[in-house]
Amino acid sequence: MARRNIVVGLDIGTTKIKALVAEVGTNGQVYIIGVGETPSRGLRKGAIVNIDEAVRSIDLAIEKAERMSGVEINDVFVGVAGPNISSINNQGVIAITGPNREILMDDVQRVLRTLRMVGLPAERKIIHVIPRQFIVDGYDGVRDPVGMAGVRLEVEAHIITGSTTYLQNVHKIIQSAGLKLLNLMVSPIAAAEAVLYSSEKQLGSILIDIGGGTTDVTLYDGGSPWLTFALPIGGDHITSDLAVGLRTTLVEAERIKQENGCVLAQLAPENELISAVAVGGNGVNQVSRKKIASIIQPRVQEIFALIREEIEKSGYRGILPGGCVLAGGSVLIDGIVELTQEELQLPVRLGYPEGIGGLAEVVRSPQYSTVVGLVLQAARNYREELVPEGDPLLGGIWGKIRSWWREMA
Repeated sequence: MARRNIVVGLDIGTTKIKALVAEVGTNGQVYIIGVGETPSRGLRKGAIVNIDEAVRSIDLAIEKAERMSGVEINDVFVGVAGPNISSINNQGVIAITGPNREILMDDVQRVLRTLRMVGLPAERKIIHVIPRQFIVDGYDGVRDPVGMAGVRLEVEAHIITGSTTYLQNVHKIIQSAGLKLLNLMVSPIAAAEAVLYSSEKQLGSILIDIGGGTTDVTLYDGGSPWLTFALPIGGDHITSDLAVGLRTTLVEAERIKQENGCVLAQLAPENELISAVAVGGNGVNQVSRKKIASIIQPRVQEIFALIREEIEKSGYRGILPGGCVLAGGSVLIDGIVELTQEELQLPVRLGYPEGIGGLAEVVRSPQYSTVVGLVLQAARNYREELVPEGDPLLGGIWGKIRSWWREMA
């Protein structure tokens, strides 16, 4: 029997744990064959607060994915997010000293190694180093310098770091769940793999992933990430606002948000009434959709105000002609595209995962962007291990850099 090429993504979210099983075909196509999803326990605002509960949630999601796919899951690609994630842009430079001044892969690894001298505090650890471009003797925009001649090699890179404690806890819950962690990937970078077009990345665009406990953001410019950050605010805060404003329970508020929520008061009819069970089951209140929208709108506007503030603090001066793409479970509320356009003054669309086959329709929703991106990246890494060295389509320098950096981490 031929060996099946299986990859698994595990998205550890504040609200839900999602496990996705995919098979990589001989043509490189990714086929979804199993999905497992369960409410997340033991996490709060992207941070792990109870190891045992988090492990039980992972166990349940994995068990569901195994039953659907008929595959035993042993190793996973894991998505991490939350306010412990931050990023910087840095440059490294070396002199080329080899025969004929030809740049070798060893030189590329050497210049990347200089980026590890960024001077991080002890409580921070590098998760990703994403080269944006190489510069050879002052000539920028080089994607692959290997084989070129030069005396000076520079690299500009986007470096994403996380809290050492948080990352240690992620490793612990994966290990405690009996799984092998193949790789960590920051959630908005994974989501971008699934929902951003290459033209959007090249022109300049922003991906905003609004989850339950956090909002994770990555800004692309020139084809690569330029800024990555997270805010400790998300859909759970909207639910809490509704519970207080409507004097109802969190469970009822979540139902109302999902079924009747609207983020733009001007789009919600005042004469459309919704039933809301009062706290303690003491009767049922009738509230208008406009009132519901008037509660939700300020919180969503706050999220976008904080995003604008972070971009301004970063010093980014681009205009993002690629627009904004929205991902995450909390963007499935009426009016979100219109409000985002108003707040960011950009073209906006919802991000639906692409590039997959099999049970694609099951996960064709913005809320599955991260976990689909994880299996797409896992499949790409798998393919790179199979292609001959120097293959310009699937291998080449970027695959070598990723493999080398995983070994160095």
